Amino acid sequence: MTNHRSVFAALFGAFLLLLSASPSAFAHSGPPGFADLAEKLLPAVVNVSTTQTVSAHEDMDFPEFQFPPGSPFEEFFKEFRHQQHPPQGAPQKHKATALGSGFIIDSAGYIVTNNHVIDGADSVTVILQDDTNLPATVVGRDKKTDIALLKVTPKKPLPAVSFGDSDKVRVGDWILAIGNPYGLGGTVTSGIISARARDIRSGPYDDYLQTDAPINRGNSGGPMFDMDGNVVGINAAIFSPSGGSIGIGFAIPSALAKNIVAQLKDQGHIRRGWLGVHIQNVTQDIADGFGLGQQRGALVASVTPDSPASKGGVQAGDVILTFDGKDVPDMHRLPLMVAETSVDKTVDLGVFRKGKNLTLKVKIGEMSGKDDMEEEKASDDPAHPAAPTGVQKIEPLGLSVAPLSPQTRTRFNVKKGVTGVIVTDIAPDSVAGDQGLQTGDVISEAGQQEIKTPKDLADQAGTAKKDKKPLLLLINRQGDLQYIAIGFGKK
Repeated sequence: MTNHRSVFAALFGAFLLLLSASPSAFAHSGPPGFADLAEKLLPAVVNVSTTQTVSAHEDMDFPEFQFPPGSPFEEFFKEFRHQQHPPQGAPQKHKATALGSGFIIDSAGYIVTNNHVIDGADSVTVILQDDTNLPATVVGRDKKTDIALLKVTPKKPLPAVSFGDSDKVRVGDWILAIGNPYGLGGTVTSGIISARARDIRSGPYDDYLQTDAPINRGNSGGPMFDMDGNVVGINAAIFSPSGGSIGIGFAIPSALAKNIVAQLKDQGHIRRGWLGVHIQNVTQDIADGFGLGQQRGALVASVTPDSPASKGGVQAGDVILTFDGKDVPDMHRLPLMVAETSVDKTVDLGVFRKGKNLTLKVKIGEMSGKDDMEEEKASDDPAHPAAPTGVQKIEPLGLSVAPLSPQTRTRFNVKKGVTGVIVTDIAPDSVAGDQGLQTGDVISEAGQQEIKTPKDLADQAGTAKKDKKPLLLLINRQGDLQYIAIGFGKK
């Protein structure tokens, strides 16, 4: 008993000693507060006010009421809409204002915001924290990344902030968001990084940081700060069924924004790298069909003629696994990697081709605004095209195909030079239909073998079904090439 008492006394004494030596050991583990950091950063965050000439039609947003014919309300609302939107005469014009956010990156008066904040504006005004109003000019803007750079002429140097490294930000890190929600002026909210590399389908270079910090309308263009006071993101979008914050906000990472802003400041526009390939994602069925194993990389569906990729030896069917020494995890990452590469730089391209790993040397070109894959339409257009002849049903796939002939090319609008067999019919609940094949698709390859006749396709499909291996089809759909894998083992 005495021994037990002495042990208890020793433990209790150690506990009291721990409390006296480190009273914070049992305190809340969150940050002590953001007041000092917010006080330091607020002067560098601005409101961006724009004016734009709009018509009454654009400014009014009335719901379209639907009433049964003959209803007493039908005539009432017809008259109401007639008064609000008179059918004759030019619509009345007036000035509309909008508010967003921005942040100063140079004491000389350079300010970063979102392109959509100033898009279409007749005039832009920057409002500093002390309510000073300064007219702003647009130095440059980039629609594809939604970034714009403004310039004001201050009477004295302005407080500025610097870009941090968003690549070092981890999920769970604390952040501060400062902006101008609903025109209220400088507002500070806090949260954490919820996710990285989000693709919200807003543009070709989506790579957003996601946060749960409250971000609302008017926060667009405002900065997202790390705990060192560096800008790691530009708040750009929210997901919200109601229009208000529900804790799902998105910011353009500084790793992308820093390069864009530097180019806008130096030359007023963006020069992007260009490879010249049309790509698609590698599904597990496609990976199995190629013998790639793991689902990764970007699959080259077609190569633009006379492009850097073409000159470097890239071929349709290649799976790009690495670019300039960096892994390509999926197709969404490759366009951003290429776009950020300096024009005329020669890079190593790691590709997987017919079971082998190859390294190609490619000199990156400059992206232009035109669509290099635009194709001419077939010129033949008779009033009554003939029905396809030589149709054969491919039982394992659940579809029917016909040889390409002048008649089938005309009927399905297939360009001259395209080879393969044309899909004329797809059975309901077939494996082909399940994978998205459509009538009018041209099957050019199957199992990485050229298809010239329906029998070629039937042979490849029969072998793949017998072996229970995915059959990889190369599809030409109105000039767009893509690979589709048919997995027989799952049916």
